[in-house]
Amino acid sequence: MERTDVPGFEEARRIILESVAKLDAERVDLLGSLGRVLAEDVIAPWNLPRFTNSAMDGYAVRAEDCNAGRALPVIDSVAAGGRSARAVEAGTAIKIMTGAPVPDGCDSVLPFENAEETENTVRALDSIRLGQHIRPMGEDVREGETILAAGRLVRPYEINMLACCGRENVAVVRRPRVAILATGDELVELGEFPGPAKIVNSNAYSLAAAVKQLGAVPVMVGIARDNLASHREKLKQGLEADVLVTSAGVSVGEHDLVREVLEEMGVKIVFWRVRVKPGKAMAFGMKDGRPVFALPGNPVSSMLTFEEFVAPALLKMMGHFEMVKALFPAVLQSDLRKKKGQTALVRVKLECTNGRYLAWSAGRQDTGLVRTMMDANGVAVLPADRETFAAGEEVQVHLLGTTAF
Repeated sequence: MERTDVPGFEEARRIILESVAKLDAERVDLLGSLGRVLAEDVIAPWNLPRFTNSAMDGYAVRAEDCNAGRALPVIDSVAAGGRSARAVEAGTAIKIMTGAPVPDGCDSVLPFENAEETENTVRALDSIRLGQHIRPMGEDVREGETILAAGRLVRPYEINMLACCGRENVAVVRRPRVAILATGDELVELGEFPGPAKIVNSNAYSLAAAVKQLGAVPVMVGIARDNLASHREKLKQGLEADVLVTSAGVSVGEHDLVREVLEEMGVKIVFWRVRVKPGKAMAFGMKDGRPVFALPGNPVSSMLTFEEFVAPALLKMMGHFEMVKALFPAVLQSDLRKKKGQTALVRVKLECTNGRYLAWSAGRQDTGLVRTMMDANGVAVLPADRETFAAGEEVQVHLLGTTAF
């Protein structure tokens, strides 16, 4: 049964996040795990470093011999990947390269730059510290240790650790397949010239791009025309994916058929409308554990409702712990006004000056103006209980998309 009340901005997002669940796991090759969330603990199969080795190019020595100022005969040389068959005995040194196993008897490495070598002997120019420039076996990781826990986001740094441990593949949370459906007789596809009263189906591409940017898999369903048969056909296709996102046709117009057909197909509409602008007319529903988002048709409304409501849900489904963008304060550079009783999402230009973030309106806030989305790098989230915000006061903002300063 659909909610009779209209949730506010934060409540709507809470409802969505409580409704969706993390997907199951799949095994992928090492590079395929980049940007994904681990679905298993990774246990170290061996120590890292695997053997005690030199951290510098220099000489394997005993510290007490160097500090005594003795000239030490160089009895062998060992490179990375090799191993000396000889031990460092009292009064001797072995030339050693970075990464090479330290020979038996060695307790320190004397770097080349702190040594003087003449006729196969070496003398320390300064005193050295016991154990200097030696990396002990297992200093970084111990065999049997859990080095990466399930739920960890795989970045290039985790890739390095996984490779160090010889992992060719790893289990990660599956990426959701997200069906993207646009609605309306006025739409034409790319490659078709928009004649009179027609517009290009741009929303489907921006939504698919946003899905892809998050790491999920967009599935382009096409356009549902303004009749029940077309809506039934296309929505049936869309409901085969893990997530369905529609654009337009969710308001109260004569040709707004999305909610009617979704309910006919067994989708439980959890709420319709949110006390937020832009995006008031969006709907959220569930069917067989799969979320359905019916977004407004105006391009800015479509993109911002995706940013605020759909993206967090997809991140949760992919196993992420951080799903909602962090808010931080920024100082308004001009007055802003909004309607009381609904949260406003204002496109802003953010700049950091002398350690303070400043926010300018990115331009006219009409939901049909795509240029302001391109010009903005942030969103000011203005609370529902106020109408006016004066230049010079702080408001809460978050970054837009993956943009930075």
